This record gives sequence, C-alpha cells and structure tokens, in this order.
Amino acid sequence: MYQALYRAFRPETFDDLIGQDHIVKILKNQIASDTVGHAYLFCGTRGTGKTTTARLLAKALNCTSDGERPCGECDACRAIAAGTFIDVTELDAASNNSVDDIRTLREEVNFPPAVGRKKVYIIDEVHMLSTQAFNAFLKTLEEPPKDTVFILCTTDPNKLPATIQSRCIRLDFRRVPESVIRARFRDICARIGVKADEDALALLAGSADGSVRDGLSLLDLCIGSGDRLTREDVLDLLGMAPSELFVKLTDCVRTGDAAGALTAFAETLSEGKEALQVGRDWLDHFRSLMIIKFSDEPQNILNLSAENIERLKVQAQATDMAFISASIKTLSQALLDARWAARPRTLIELAIIEMCR
Repeated sequence: MYQALYRAFRPETFDDLIGQDHIVKILKNQIASDTVGHAYLFCGTRGTGKTTTARLLAKALNCTSDGERPCGECDACRAIAAGTFIDVTELDAASNNSVDDIRTLREEVNFPPAVGRKKVYIIDEVHMLSTQAFNAFLKTLEEPPKDTVFILCTTDPNKLPATIQSRCIRLDFRRVPESVIRARFRDICARIGVKADEDALALLAGSADGSVRDGLSLLDLCIGSGDRLTREDVLDLLGMAPSELFVKLTDCVRTGDAAGALTAFAETLSEGKEALQVGRDWLDHFRSLMIIKFSDEPQNILNLSAENIERLKVQAQATDMAFISASIKTLSQALLDARWAARPRTLIELAIIEMCR
C-alpha cells in the first residue's frame, strides 16, 4: 500500500529534523547531560515537527545505543517509530478531552515502565482538553512518577491555562524557511526518481508557507502526474493563481493601467481559475500589504513565510495606504455582490476599473 510522503520520510533521528535547529540543540544537550525535564510544551503552527520531535525525544529516552541517541536502528527506536512500543503512549486530545480520559491516564502513570527506561505520554492538540480535564491533570503534571515524561503539543498555546504552562518547559517551533523546505523536496524527489524543476520546487515550498507536512502533501499530489515536475504542472494541479499575478494586478490598478489589469485577470480565468477565488486571494494580498505597512513583525500576524513577506514589503513600501484601504472596500463589496450574481466575473472586472480610478 502506498504511504504518504510525510509518513514515508518522517525523521528518524534529530539530524533528520529540518528547520528547528534551536530545539534540536536544546534537546540534544539535555539528553547528553541527563537533564531531561518531566514535562514539555511544544508550540507552533501545524506541520512544523511538534509530534515528530516528541517521538524523537521518546526514542532518545529509551534508545539502547551507546552512541548518540536516538539511533533510529535499535529495537526500541524501531518499535516507537512503528507505534508498538508499550511505554510510549500518544493521546489525541481533540477526541479524548474529557476528565475521565485524564483520570484513566493518571491511573496508568503509577505503573513503572514495562520494557523501556522511561514512560512517555505525548498529548497532541492539548489545548482541546476541557477545563475539568486540565484541573484533573495539574497535580500529575507537576509531580509525575520518577520515570514518566509528558510532552504536550499544541497549535494554540494561548488556550492553555497558565497553571499548565508554568509546569512545562516550553519550546516554540518556527515556520520552516522556504530554502530549507525546497532542499528537502529536492532530496525526496531524487530519492523517488522524480525530476523536478527548481521553479516548481520553489513554488511548492512557497505554498507550504513554513509547514513541512503541508508542503509534502502538495508534493504528493503533484508527483502523481508523472516523473517530471514543472512549475506549470504545480500551478495547474493545485488550481493556484501565482502570487506574481496579485503583485501584477496591484501594480496595474495602482498606476491606473485598467487594460493591463483586465488582461491579466482574463488570462488567469482562461487557465481555469475561478473568478471568485481569484478575487478572494487578491483581497488577502491587499490585507497582507496593509499589515506589513503597520507592523514591525508582520510574521506574527500573517500566515506567510518570511520569504513571502519580504517580497510583499517591496510593494507595500511603494503603495499608499489610502489606495490599499479604498481597494479593500471596493473589492470586498464586489465579492459580496458577486456571490449572488449570474456573472461574478463582470462585477470583479467593474471593481478593477473603479480601483484604477
């Protein structure tokens, strides 16, 4: 049975983990000096390696290798990778979030490890636990049995009670840079025998927007088209309008070039793109320009990678805020009206002309 790329190429050692060097350094030092904590809080956006790192830490704590841990080769490492190691438990808090689930966990932690050195509990999406479950978990999290380690993973740490956060060592996972994701994709394509053009890999890496798992899912979709991958293939298979389009459209309306903007819009629709979706993506582009003009750290607000933000900064500096504001209002109204229109394309084209004026 075919295995998805994000599962087939999941890191087996810390050296395989990409984009989180600051976290790898901390965990390696703690493992080497035997100062691993009893509770960790892994925070970060989806697909940045939180659960993968939790499994790597679980491996390292139970690895039987005499060298650097985890080795990825011993019986314990292999069993944890396969999900059959009895002393490592993964709990999805999204579907096991009641106080009864936590009470069951509290009873289990009192038993010593069966085959490994440490019992490790990985609780994914921990912010989904109920208030009662958090309260029931507090004492166990603060003073767990000697050979037990808790690793809490979340995409929304602000939803966790301060009492939970204060009992954990918090590690924040960053979005992975495009260059790192692109290099990873290049290596994977070489290993599976797919010839991928650099601009195709760059587009996929940019679309991943810092999430390795999202990027691998997109790559998985695209490599099904054959043993050669081009930028045009990626745009076509993902139904995407390239980011360059919105930069071009914005420059055209900013300079009053209605003909250029209408032509670019028409060419995009002729490629099979939906008029409403193009309009929504363009509205997101204007929002990004607005945020970038007023925020010193737009990466904390926008769901964009650092590279995408740097590209938009150039246009934001050349664009007046009054124009951005007027364009957002005009385009928003056009999209609202177009939802019920027989010809949504016409209303968006009218909005383009109004924005040019």
